[in-house]
Amino acid sequence: MNKTKYIFITGGVVSSLGKGIAAASIAALLEARGLNITMQKLDPYINVDPGTMNPFQHGEVFVTDDGAETDLDLGHYERFTSISLTKKNNLTSGQVYDSVINNERKGLYLGKTVQVIPHITDEIKKRIMEASDGKDVAIIEIGGTVGDIESLPFLEAIRQFQLDKGRENVLYVHLTLVPFIKTADELKTKPTQHSVKELRAIGIEPSIIICRADRVLPQDIRAKIALFCNVEADAVITAKDEESIYDVPLALHEEGLDSKIIGYLNIWAKSPDLSEWEKISDTLKTLKNSVTIGVVGKYVYLKESYKSLNESLIHGGIANNLTVNIKYINSEDFEGDDWKERLMEFDGCSGILVPGGFGSRGINGMIKAINYARINNIPYFGICLGMQLMTIEYARNALGLKDANSYEFDEITPDPVISIMEDQKDIGNMGGTMRLGAYPCIISKNTLAGQAYLKNSKKYLINKKNSVKVSHDGNIMISERHRHRFEFNNKYREIFKSSGFVFSGVSPDDKLIEICELKDHPWFVGCQFHPEFKSSPLSPHPLFKEFISAAVKYFNGSGALKTKSKKQKNAPHINNKKKNFTV
Repeated sequence: MNKTKYIFITGGVVSSLGKGIAAASIAALLEARGLNITMQKLDPYINVDPGTMNPFQHGEVFVTDDGAETDLDLGHYERFTSISLTKKNNLTSGQVYDSVINNERKGLYLGKTVQVIPHITDEIKKRIMEASDGKDVAIIEIGGTVGDIESLPFLEAIRQFQLDKGRENVLYVHLTLVPFIKTADELKTKPTQHSVKELRAIGIEPSIIICRADRVLPQDIRAKIALFCNVEADAVITAKDEESIYDVPLALHEEGLDSKIIGYLNIWAKSPDLSEWEKISDTLKTLKNSVTIGVVGKYVYLKESYKSLNESLIHGGIANNLTVNIKYINSEDFEGDDWKERLMEFDGCSGILVPGGFGSRGINGMIKAINYARINNIPYFGICLGMQLMTIEYARNALGLKDANSYEFDEITPDPVISIMEDQKDIGNMGGTMRLGAYPCIISKNTLAGQAYLKNSKKYLINKKNSVKVSHDGNIMISERHRHRFEFNNKYREIFKSSGFVFSGVSPDDKLIEICELKDHPWFVGCQFHPEFKSSPLSPHPLFKEFISAAVKYFNGSGALKTKSKKQKNAPHINNKKKNFTV
């Protein structure tokens, strides 16, 4: 293909319809046809990036290899495709205005009045073309809902795009809601009609309408939408609720969406090879057993805060041929006087995971949960903050350093087992002290972490963004993504090692601890990086796969796996009077 083709995806009626999943599914279908694709998210908020935004408002911050803090939809894009995204693939209004204002201050506009049109829209179009250079197809999702005032510059820019690039190279896809009104026993098309009318009023005429509904749309409803929205009847696509988001690509393919797209854009492409997606879908439909993982965090009231984590646990379950039930536990529940009684919340959990986070809120509750997992041989997985707290718990309760803490929470602690590097202390900007993006790590082969990567490297390497290299001495070199500010304090490395604590992964210069684990425990592993950012259903991350495997073994030690169709029998029952804890 000589020219890049552009697909712009907009949303209407209400938010949270699944534009990101729809965009990712389109990308998966086109990639399965052999096309070289890329994706981009245009976010209308004024923040430069979501890095300093409250997780309760925005949800997860997804991190790319080059250290960009981006929208969580980029996580969907990477999980559904083999592409590795960069900072170019997430554009915010804040970035656009910041660039235009800086250009104006430099005199690059030669004294002209700087306006939304053409200066803001030109900057948006320039950024889209930069992110799409050399690709067969670029799929661009516009955040927000049609009618939002803040998204108007983006919509105006993509309207102009068709004039700039030609109608044969630009396609507009609109996602709307077709609700079923139970009292009337009817599907209603009016919200879709109004949404498309709003879009057409600003000069964008969608060629394909994806209708989110709780059922397949009958032909008369499709015909009505097609007539009033000026699209072909077979361009009205049902996106009904699916049991799993990983069923969506196949469902949209069955609706003929990818064929319609390549027809409109006049693309030559091979028939799609969806065999891997079919395997995933079949596996999900036939899973009979399950285990429960307790996720102890501070953002548990908004599940989107742990989006990649949740999906990675599902991937780990798929790799072990079972369903993972996630039980969210608020770490602050363990900070009151009744915390010992609250440990009953772990009843039925076959593994405990503490994810990443920032700030001191809920920290002591997480430490109690970690102690509970360590003392009672429950598989534990600590990620980023969860790894740091794992070392603090061990320092306090196994090494006798009662006041051990992180420099983040207590700057005058006598034992800062987690600290900040000296060259970071004088940096003033939020994020300026962060270690962001991909960093290499060397793992010792005879460790839990080393064996996890070695056992699963073939499956893990299906994903082109992943790498596992084995040196002549058998050690493993990996690259994983980071988002944190504090590090393990090397002053305490020897006292930890002498008591059975293993530093299984380190930076190539041996200065930074990346993975640690505990001897004589079924699975007590923490990593400083975020493995969830590189896991996908087609290529589950080795650490999640082996963590779930350890949870299965723990569960089997107390009884049979839980069967979906039957009440759980012989599950490990936690009796707090008999169980141990030292906190």
